[in-house]
Amino acid sequence: KETIQSLSTMKLLGVLIAVFAANFSLALSSNVKKVAVFGGTGYVGTAVCERLVKKGFDVTAVSRRGTNPKPDDECLSQVKWVVGDATDPSICKKIVNDNDAVVHAIGLLFDVNSGLADLNKIVSGSGSLPGESSTYDAITRGTMYNIIDASIAKSRFNSLTGKSKFPICFVSAAEAGWPDVSLGPQVEEKLAPEWLKRYLEAKRSVEAKLSENSKTIRSVVFRPSLIWDFSKFDVLPAIPIFNLASALGVPFVDKTVRVETLADAIVAGLEDEELSGVQRFMQMEELAKR
Repeated sequence: KETIQSLSTMKLLGVLIAVFAANFSLALSSNVKKVAVFGGTGYVGTAVCERLVKKGFDVTAVSRRGTNPKPDDECLSQVKWVVGDATDPSICKKIVNDNDAVVHAIGLLFDVNSGLADLNKIVSGSGSLPGESSTYDAITRGTMYNIIDASIAKSRFNSLTGKSKFPICFVSAAEAGWPDVSLGPQVEEKLAPEWLKRYLEAKRSVEAKLSENSKTIRSVVFRPSLIWDFSKFDVLPAIPIFNLASALGVPFVDKTVRVETLADAIVAGLEDEELSGVQRFMQMEELAKR
């Protein structure tokens, strides 16, 4: 009897090991399938959602409005549009747990303390206005910190099944890199208005937190300067100025980035499991060609 019981136990153990090995192998070979785009109704977020759908991803767009900005668009009609406030940690936790990757495309150029908040109606690609509590600290830093914290918790669980780091794509700003380029610190200190300094401080804070958690998160940080297409009449006059300055080698001015290029680069960043770190305009252009 003891011999029979031992054989049965060994068989059961063998089955359990085989099942675990199969799941472990599947986890290692699985790619990102479900992507959440925070700020999905915005200028950049909408373009990202469209390209993700074309690539076959299951896409959830999270925003305060939660409605499709282009109801007649074939690709965007396949997106799951969700009403959600990313300043709420519980919402971020739920969205992160339900998806394989996250794109943060929540944009706010002028916060409520800038004195220029009404200009967002013009410069925002989605034409949205910030709420009363919409500061750079809340909208940029706060929302991304919530997403990062939720991603860390999920990554710890995923590590038990052999899954890779949790992918996050973050849309930062070219000017966040001023401390690392010639004359950049001087330009920021002497010429940048206070609202821009606070804007960049929030972006850098997020970049730093992503870097600190590189063992559990695969972060890809995109640093575009002006983002545009031919519908963005507010920035079109500045495009040739930026591009010429960049071409002439002005170190603190980056070439502008078309919204299509940025969106394609973000999708490539999700697909390439080896990619991480800061991507400037030249890297974005190369990624967009894939």
